[in-house]
Parts: sequence; structure tokens; C-alpha cells
Amino acid sequence: MSIRLRPSQALALWHQVALSEVRSASPDLSLRQTAILLTIYLEPPPHTVRGLATRLGVTKPVITRALDTMGANKLVSRHRDPNDRRNVVISRTVDGALYVERFADVVIDRARELPL
Repeated sequence: MSIRLRPSQALALWHQVALSEVRSASPDLSLRQTAILLTIYLEPPPHTVRGLATRLGVTKPVITRALDTMGANKLVSRHRDPNDRRNVVISRTVDGALYVERFADVVIDRARELPL
């Protein structure tokens, strides 16, 4: 199934999703934090700070700051890799999975509201 949107519809959808997120009681993640979170939940693990930094084209401190926020909100957890103590492995959490699922529902709901 292919979805075709005009640029104005795509921007309207993005705007409506952003408004829904700002108005919700859920953690208010930045665009960068959202991209990191979705990478963790949509791409197969394992995920490391180093790997996420490479994948997103940002520095490791950028990933670490985002993970600090997401960890405080219980959306992800992290621990040292027992096989290589230099690596920090990021794990999914139940709260994070529920957040991503709710976010997907918001996108679907807002897309259904788009004028044709």
C-alpha cells in the first residue's frame, strides 16, 4: 500500500502530530530524541551509543544527552556490555514500547483527519 501526500498535506500531518505531542501528558521529546527512540524501537538490536551516533551522524555526547532524557522517562535503559566494557548497550523498555505504540496511533489518527 502506498500513501501519496501533497507537500501541504505532509506538513499538515507533521504539524498535527507535533501539536498532539505537545498537548499530551507524554514526555515531550525533541525531534532528535524522537529519531533516536524510533531507531532503537524500529531497527533490530543491539543498539550502542557508538552505533547510534554513527547511524544518525551525530556525536556520542549527543546520543548520551538524549538517552539521559529518555532514561529518566523510562523509555530506554542502558548498561555496559559485559563482553566489551567500552560499549554501552541500549535496551528497550515496556514504557518505551507503549510510548512508541501510542505515538504510532497518534500518527494514524491525525492522518485519517487529513482533508483529501
